[in-house]
Amino acid sequence: MSQKKIIGAVEIGTSKVVVLVGEILGRNSLNIIGMAQTTSMGVKKGEVTNLKSASDSTHTAIVAAEKSAGVSIDSIYLSCSGRHLDGFSTTGKVAVSSSDNVINRADLQRVGEMARTKALPLQRVYIHHILGGYKVDGQPTKNPLGMAGEQLEVQYWNVNADQRKISDQLHIINGFGIKVDDMIISSIASGCVAASEEERDKGVLVIDIGCGTTDFAVYKDGIILRTGVIGVGGDHITNDLAIGLRINYKNAESIKHRFGKAIVDSSDKNDTVLLFGDLTIGDAPISRSSIYKITHARVEELFNIIHNKLGSLISTQNLPGGIIITGGSARLPHLCEAARQAFNVNARVAQNPAWVTNPELKAPEYSTVIGLLQYAMTAQRPDSGGRKKKNTGWFGKMAGIFAGN
Repeated sequence: MSQKKIIGAVEIGTSKVVVLVGEILGRNSLNIIGMAQTTSMGVKKGEVTNLKSASDSTHTAIVAAEKSAGVSIDSIYLSCSGRHLDGFSTTGKVAVSSSDNVINRADLQRVGEMARTKALPLQRVYIHHILGGYKVDGQPTKNPLGMAGEQLEVQYWNVNADQRKISDQLHIINGFGIKVDDMIISSIASGCVAASEEERDKGVLVIDIGCGTTDFAVYKDGIILRTGVIGVGGDHITNDLAIGLRINYKNAESIKHRFGKAIVDSSDKNDTVLLFGDLTIGDAPISRSSIYKITHARVEELFNIIHNKLGSLISTQNLPGGIIITGGSARLPHLCEAARQAFNVNARVAQNPAWVTNPELKAPEYSTVIGLLQYAMTAQRPDSGGRKKKNTGWFGKMAGIFAGN
């Protein structure tokens, strides 16, 4: 690129809307020049439930971010989450067309189209076709171009979504007069900054635990094998505490942040803590053991759901890079220990990349929105694997939604 581009990264979450403004100059230069966040309204479990409320809170955050940066945003990269997201694997197989059996670009195009053209049910739309690797005559290879063989095979992990829910998110941004360059599912955005290139090559599971949902992605040999979304997040721990301890949601949230642990810690489980901590009327003692048991039960359930969904992909052989936990709930003490117990592999909390100099953005809850900027910079490169074609694929299909409204 000869000119700089001002990119907005927008995450419309269950608890908050976060907007980062990035300045992209050249192929490898990215600076975060603005930031804002607001309390999210009209969003539940990562899905828009009230379009006007969600639009108002998002537009407020965009205006504040542009004011912080002192520039206007050219276009936006938008994250996507929610239980409506689904994924499935497809395979394409073709005979090599050339007389000398050397694989050419036309063969790659044919086999890719075969794997990516499975029809979806009505009201579903593709978000990502994620390349999962090639085989030539049954032997895996990363780049079959120029190789000799008789049969070429490719595998894709295909992420699809509810068309109406995607339309709602796009309407929020387009209603502000800014185009959406691309939409990226949260697990991919988080994974590209939470896990290093080496970890993604060895094999790693990234788990992003937000307020209303948990997104995950499995990497191996540098590619994404599986993604998913579970409708369980940090607010479920809070709800459990509110019910189990018979306190209101606000006090349960405070108890979670002050005393919650992801394991039943035997060192102080017999102690009690005060609900308010100020000895005012209504202040009451609460057993630490009760807090630990409630938080641990929900965390254990969440990890078991992920384990069951991924099955044989969870092993020390497949995940030598272990598990990386990000998202706002990654702050819960002893969460990595609970993950190690559930998955029997190493686990750590994500650290955002060194080029992020703002201390506030070092926190794991910003991995997704930072990942959107990282993804945006990659998409500007000529060698980005076709991602620079903004009006093709899923976004081109979605254009019909606006044309019909």
